[in-house]
Amino acid sequence: MKKALLAMLPAAALALTACGGGSDSASAGIDAHGPITVWYSNNAQEVAWDKSMVAAWNAAHPKEKVSAQEIPAGKSSEEVIGAAITAGNAPCLVFNTAPAAVPGFQKQGGLVALDDFPDGKKYLQSRVGDRLDQYKSPDGKYYQLPWKSNPVMIFYNKALFKKAGLDPEHPKLASYQDFLDTSRKLVKSGVSKAAIWPAPTSEFYQSWFDFYPLLAAQTGKQFVQDGKAQFASPEGIKAAGLWKTMYAEGLAPKETYNGDAFADGKAAMATVGPWAVSVYGDKVKWGAVPVPTADGTAGKGTFSDEKSIGMYTACKNKGTAWDLMKFATSKEQDGKLLEATGQMPMRQDLKSTYPSYFASHKDYEAFAEQAEHTIEAPNVPNSVEVWQTFRDAYTKAVIFGKGDLGGSLKDAAAKVDKLAGEGQ
Repeated sequence: MKKALLAMLPAAALALTACGGGSDSASAGIDAHGPITVWYSNNAQEVAWDKSMVAAWNAAHPKEKVSAQEIPAGKSSEEVIGAAITAGNAPCLVFNTAPAAVPGFQKQGGLVALDDFPDGKKYLQSRVGDRLDQYKSPDGKYYQLPWKSNPVMIFYNKALFKKAGLDPEHPKLASYQDFLDTSRKLVKSGVSKAAIWPAPTSEFYQSWFDFYPLLAAQTGKQFVQDGKAQFASPEGIKAAGLWKTMYAEGLAPKETYNGDAFADGKAAMATVGPWAVSVYGDKVKWGAVPVPTADGTAGKGTFSDEKSIGMYTACKNKGTAWDLMKFATSKEQDGKLLEATGQMPMRQDLKSTYPSYFASHKDYEAFAEQAEHTIEAPNVPNSVEVWQTFRDAYTKAVIFGKGDLGGSLKDAAAKVDKLAGEGQ
């Protein structure tokens, strides 16, 4: 989820500077079975699912008991995990492994390649389908099991739209021009301070919730694909240009809002995932639409805001850990996760797999449709530095409007190409 990401990811850069790059013991214990330890996030709904899932496993596997706990407190989850890898006492599994941190953890020698299991790649492929390639590491292996996504869409406040004289049931937000025109009407009418209020700060992960969803929708490509940055393409420059105009005209403020601008009615729109349905609930009369594309045609994807399950090399009983991964991502457990959290399991044909859920939870249908076309943060060397290089250029050229936009993004792309190409 977006809120969890903001607290979790800044220290991921620490893992990327660690030495290492493999472990001779990575596949040791691959056939071993016995007790294991797992960590999970501190999201209340997710904790309830975790406890229920572990209890079901333990009841059926008394000789392979799972001990589970929330990720220990620290500056960030990623810092705690990275430190545990270094100390050699990481748990067997972490149900909160961010794809952007996988390259760093892999470089530390902390992750097990799931291909090492005889049915590893087959299981991943059958579960995730064509999207699986986005999670492949540069060495061609898979060090994470894609678990659940929160596909990014645009939430809008129906009451504020109506007050501004806009159609709250059929908002004009499909194209960049539509989005701009609607944003201008919202702010000019005085119904809210901002049309939309993404964080205008320079942390590397902020681009996942403003620029990247638009790039994904327009191109269907990852931020870096085939070793080359995609954000300085004509499509990327046009998407960045939309945000530049939003900031230049005051439709998106340049200052940070201390709180939730959408919940507080200070912004009429927000970029969110399905987690927002339960967060905003009846507090805001909201609607949801896909992120805009340049000409208003159907988008080719959106940012996944995904979390994976990682298996860590300190685990002695990897056979049990792998069996638990499959149990936890079974059709039954995925269905229970969906019921408990509203987050989208990373499996093929989601709506047809759980028809009764979506029939009775109409608010989640649009997110399920978007979940079939998610675009992930690329699994490349120097992952965090890649994103930070872009964000620095974006902050200067887009948010503060300094310098030439196209030139700034092209200069950043040249640096990113070198960073992403290291070690390949």
